[in-house]
Amino acid sequence: MNYAIIMAGGRGERFWPLSRGARPKQFLKLTSDKTMLEETIARVEPLIQVDNLRIVTTEAMTEQVLREMPQIPEHSILAEPVGRNTCLAIGLAAVHLRHENERAVMVVLSADHLIRPAAKLLRILRDGMAIASMEDVLITIGIVPTRPDTGYGYIKFGDMYKEEGDSSVYDVVAFAEKPKATLAQEYYYTKQYFWNSGMFIWSARAILMAINKHHPEMGEQLEQYAKSIGTEREREERAKLYQSANSISIDYAVLEHADNVKVIKGDFIWDDVGSWNALERYKERDSENNVMIGKTEILNTYETTVYNDTDGLVACIGVSDLVVVRSGDTTLVVHKTKTAAVKELLAQLAKKDEYQKYL
Repeated sequence: MNYAIIMAGGRGERFWPLSRGARPKQFLKLTSDKTMLEETIARVEPLIQVDNLRIVTTEAMTEQVLREMPQIPEHSILAEPVGRNTCLAIGLAAVHLRHENERAVMVVLSADHLIRPAAKLLRILRDGMAIASMEDVLITIGIVPTRPDTGYGYIKFGDMYKEEGDSSVYDVVAFAEKPKATLAQEYYYTKQYFWNSGMFIWSARAILMAINKHHPEMGEQLEQYAKSIGTEREREERAKLYQSANSISIDYAVLEHADNVKVIKGDFIWDDVGSWNALERYKERDSENNVMIGKTEILNTYETTVYNDTDGLVACIGVSDLVVVRSGDTTLVVHKTKTAAVKELLAQLAKKDEYQKYL
């Protein structure tokens, strides 16, 4: 049986002030007239029926997910008491799927990615699930780079493992952190690296075996929790699990150590839409490479993104290389080279009681 796990617990801080605690990035309409979460669900529905979707999100966001996605039944929500990174989130989903079906195969997707065309991803998921249903391998999807980007992790691939359907599957040589500019250029031009998309395909059994082997403490904690699934103790035991488990990504905990990791080549448009700068890659630009969304007027302005979701007007004169955002009661002005520092600014605001309402 095939399932899709959609990771929807992130806060999307880098899209502040549009994205806030009460409405994080996955609930925003950034790339189309649908929210990012709606896009993700619609993307996989032709391949995986709604009853086999599972959404991993926070307890605080559960009500919002159910309200905005009424086709998703409440039992399909796996609510995390607190965020503990991707290894525990994936492990939680895996033990629940194993409880339902010992032969469960799971694709793990993020709720805030842009992917075009969806049909290419569906073919890869189909081929990957065919492999995962027969072999205890851990499959990640690697994106063919279109530029030497410093904002993504990379996967160095090796020999061809096999051809499955329309897909090329390779051995993984190594995972690489987000590189400096010169190293990113090397990765790009050698054509031996993919972008690490953070999308995965494996059986619930295989990923739990790998967690038990490479991160045994969490493996033991998950197995202990699994005994409570379907009982009146489940919620209490989940709270204990999240109190005791450490916060670590699936890459660090498992994939960088396992010897059965494979990568499928993804040759579609992909973006994790990680910051305001991403919009200029997918929104219409004027002759001076400005992106203007909402009520905006500019004069002698270049290479600037202006986003306004209020009824008022945002006007810019004689500026360049900026991101200007007006959302609700808050305005952000940041140079394009400093958009990653938005998270630092939010940490600074969080220290002041009078600014809590803006977070």
